[in-house]
Amino acid sequence: MKYVKESFITKEKLSLAIVDKRITIDMENKLRNYNINIIKTPYCDGTYNAIKYHPDISVCKLNDNNIVVAPNVYSYYNDILSNYNFNVIKGNSTISNKYPNNIQYNVAILGNYAIHNFKYTDNIILEYLDRFNIKKINVKQGYSKCSICIVDENSLITSDEGIHKEVIKYGIDSLLIEKGYIDLFDLDYGFIGGCSGLISKDTLSFFGDIKKHPDYNKILEFVNKKNKKIVSLSNENLLDLGSLIPLCTI
Repeated sequence: MKYVKESFITKEKLSLAIVDKRITIDMENKLRNYNINIIKTPYCDGTYNAIKYHPDISVCKLNDNNIVVAPNVYSYYNDILSNYNFNVIKGNSTISNKYPNNIQYNVAILGNYAIHNFKYTDNIILEYLDRFNIKKINVKQGYSKCSICIVDENSLITSDEGIHKEVIKYGIDSLLIEKGYIDLFDLDYGFIGGCSGLISKDTLSFFGDIKKHPDYNKILEFVNKKNKKIVSLSNENLLDLGSLIPLCTI
């Protein structure tokens, strides 16, 4: 196994990922058919039901083997990921119930950019971004990773107009899609970043059937232009599971 060198972008076939414990059987089986082993999230006490198992709420994967996790779940991830020689760093911000006290780790990192509402970012992550000269793009949306489907180092998909308008100022290619049409347990709807994740250099996966989204054709065209293909991990409705976090490749 090799570490995924970039936070959410894998250049080889994925072999290990973190996913929400509530992933459906069909989705789990599809990932295993791709020879991807999964680590299921623990319950993150303090926050509300819809996102309490979302990996991108309590985990921020940095480059190489560095990963920052909330104190709420540190022991769980340290016990598991230390077996893979990950550098599991305890963040300084405890996750609690209400926004903005549950967004500290929900940072989208692609290429040399990090996107978040940096007023609330955990300071361990901020120090890392500064140390490695990663450009910070500040947005109002605190659920940044939830809202951003990362396609490659310079491309993303989002339904958040504020994120879209800000990232294009930096030359990032952004596809703005319609809000909704993604399930999120007991909430009205979820987000495109939360139901997606790269599983190889040329494959972007979705939790559920991406063809059910009204902007599917736009999404397919955008992804194909980036020399990537789309995989639906089940025939169910799209489900926001707090992103697929890639850890290791074959």
